[in-house]
Amino acid sequence: MIFVRYESWRQYLRLYPINSLILAACIAMFFVELASGGFTYGNLLRLGAISSIPGYDGIWRCAAALFLHGGWSHLIFNLFAIFVFAAPLERIFGHVRYAIFYLVTGVLGNAIAIWAAKEGMVGVGASTAIYGLYGAYLYICLFERQRLDNGSRTTVYGILATGLIYSFIVPNVGYWAHLGGLVMGFALYGLFGLKARRS
Repeated sequence: MIFVRYESWRQYLRLYPINSLILAACIAMFFVELASGGFTYGNLLRLGAISSIPGYDGIWRCAAALFLHGGWSHLIFNLFAIFVFAAPLERIFGHVRYAIFYLVTGVLGNAIAIWAAKEGMVGVGASTAIYGLYGAYLYICLFERQRLDNGSRTTVYGILATGLIYSFIVPNVGYWAHLGGLVMGFALYGLFGLKARRS
């Protein structure tokens, strides 16, 4: 089961430095949000939320929004997902390739969310990139089954099923961002994982 984290903090930092930086950046930006006005739409837009509101555009927002969150529960759930589920992909990809994959899937997923959004949408959260990671795992489950044990594959299917249902039935959840991240992660795994599969 690759999703069981058994490392000490020191081992985790050494084995997964990019993932550790992502976790630290999300926490740091959360305290910036708290110090600068909280979780109001106005403050989130100032800090880099994605939005379909005219005047709040720019590709930089698609990256910045990945490190912003809309509240404590939003942050905690995403930190847990990154801590547990993202770490094995950093080992599969290698540090640099993993960093690129995380950012690219998140940015493109957010771009899809903006394109498909209703007027007035404001969105933040690491979940776009997290669903990109789930997309990579889905590719592995379907086409590279030997890379994952049965328990890990079952976990991936369960997370995707419950996550997508949650995305559509709970109000104010960015389902387009989740779907965009998932699709981009699935599609880009072939490109970013090619060297990893050969090695």
